[in-house]
Amino acid sequence: MKILIAADGRSPITRRWVRGLLAMQNEVILVSTFPCQPLEGVAEMIVLPVAFASLSGSQAGRGGKPAETDTHQPAQPPRSRRLVARFRNLFQRVRYSLGPLTLRYYGPQFRRVAQRVQPDVIHALRIPFEGMLASYAPPEMPLAVSIWGNDLTLHGKGSAAMRRFTTRTLQRADGLAADAQRDIRLARAWGFDADKPVMTVPGSGGIDLVEISTARPMPVLPDLPQFPEDTPLVINPRGFRPGSVRNDIFFQAVPMVLERVPDAHFLCAAMQGQEEAQSWLERLEIGRRVHLLPYLAQEQLWAIFQRAAVSVSISAHDGTPNSLLEAMAIGCFPIAGDIESLREWIVPGVNGLLVEADKAQALAAALVLALTIPSLRGQAAEVNRAIIQERAELNLVRSQIAVFYERLLQG
Repeated sequence: MKILIAADGRSPITRRWVRGLLAMQNEVILVSTFPCQPLEGVAEMIVLPVAFASLSGSQAGRGGKPAETDTHQPAQPPRSRRLVARFRNLFQRVRYSLGPLTLRYYGPQFRRVAQRVQPDVIHALRIPFEGMLASYAPPEMPLAVSIWGNDLTLHGKGSAAMRRFTTRTLQRADGLAADAQRDIRLARAWGFDADKPVMTVPGSGGIDLVEISTARPMPVLPDLPQFPEDTPLVINPRGFRPGSVRNDIFFQAVPMVLERVPDAHFLCAAMQGQEEAQSWLERLEIGRRVHLLPYLAQEQLWAIFQRAAVSVSISAHDGTPNSLLEAMAIGCFPIAGDIESLREWIVPGVNGLLVEADKAQALAAALVLALTIPSLRGQAAEVNRAIIQERAELNLVRSQIAVFYERLLQG
């Protein structure tokens, strides 16, 4: 099958999805909305930087370099990207207002690419702005769209233009993939036809339990101390995500945790060099216990999950983060935001804890509970490995993806 993917080519999620399609003997053409390094095995790659993507910062790695090989501190980015990082919330609002206008230029370009390539299926791996771009595809070509956790609860409501293009995308889509049942339900309320094919699978295309189990020991990183084996470690794995992950609440909880667990250390991925993170450390005087890490290769993050007691990411808007599933697969105790999509995976007190996203004291209490009760962590690890095996294992997910694409082809 020839599949045209519209996605952020820098993203580890995109790269894992593409690798999965290639492993299933598909031909893949990638339209990346961000400049990036070529993906091995892809037949062709085209860059269409819709919505000012060339200026954007990255949760996926530095500049155009693949995150999965980016193991060191990011090189100093251009001044434009430093400004975007400093004013990320403002930049997001600008993208909501002006980003959809760029579709009038890039949408016809995407249509011409699709007409030239003649794929069997087009698949956009999220709605803004890749699904919006792919909505310009010729109507006779089957279009699948994936929903990320923020697409409908946050981004789709960002402006009148975002709402209009989100609705257009869902009405044009011939099939829908999501990592939470909640998003399938919401999509129908936005205009997606309930009779069309749907699929609920992890956004990365599945969890490779064999690969994860062979993760190396915790990496040695510059300025990171060598912790004794009994040091309680907490990993915050996701960096800054405006409007979604409440890192302000995370940082406010740290001093309260240290009052009860004074030997705890907190590792924060993708926050090294971030002014916002550094200001929290200075304001709260927690720099000796909180370590800002660079962007990590996926294998490095897995190794930290193996060593850490707790993984924490408190979201106000989210789907099913792949970092959550990876932590669950490895046995790292998850603490997450108390929202509908995460309640599909976590039963509080059984296999993790859920916390209201704006309650720093509640987060601190959850962290203390998880760090001080080893039996709670042990019970959760056993339950979570079974959940991942039953619902997110790589080969199981790939078989679901193959059936989904076949249903699209059958109309």
